[in-house]
Amino acid sequence: MNTLTSAPVAALLSRLFEAYADESPASATAFASVSAEERQRLMRSKTDYLEFYGQLKDFPLAVSRETGTLLYMLARGCDARNIVEFGTSFGISALHFAAALRDNGGGKLITSEFEPSKVLRAKQNLLAGGLSDLVEIREGDALRTLAVDLPESIDILLLDGAKALYPEILALVESRLRPGAFVIADNADYSPEYLAYVRSESSGYLSIPFADDVELSLRVG
Repeated sequence: MNTLTSAPVAALLSRLFEAYADESPASATAFASVSAEERQRLMRSKTDYLEFYGQLKDFPLAVSRETGTLLYMLARGCDARNIVEFGTSFGISALHFAAALRDNGGGKLITSEFEPSKVLRAKQNLLAGGLSDLVEIREGDALRTLAVDLPESIDILLLDGAKALYPEILALVESRLRPGAFVIADNADYSPEYLAYVRSESSGYLSIPFADDVELSLRVG
């Protein structure tokens, strides 16, 4: 048994995944009233993301069960102690990471979320899982919150916020990624600039797509 598969985290995650299963952003005003082309533009915009994601504040935008398990496995496998996350949402990925940190003997997850109501929900979920002591949630625009006071050495970076900002967030953290660190980007297809960078032979990463919606990169340089 481990923290992820035992009480209270296992039951909490099962309940949250079930509750969120039918909560699709497709029913939000931000999606329903615009064309597919405009949705693509908004998802890739570096200027309209705050308003766009603000309209999705009531939706979990969570990683899948499979991706959550991957996050736990990677964090355990590399004995992660310092993890940074862009895009807390309701705290699903944070629960997986914090469970791994608990089983690794301790550490810290620094995660950033600009929507106050989501910060509150995430804090409630982490408290219910008994993992809040391992997580620091920074409220505000990640371009500012993740620009200061990061650990000297970071084991894992998860990118799961505004897709257009993946290159900018990586640039903030990159100098602190230790050799062998993992970078996981959810829905990275919405950030072709990011994919072109991490897949370049000169970038210092080995990078492959994982499942249908995740880019998994290993820092080698």
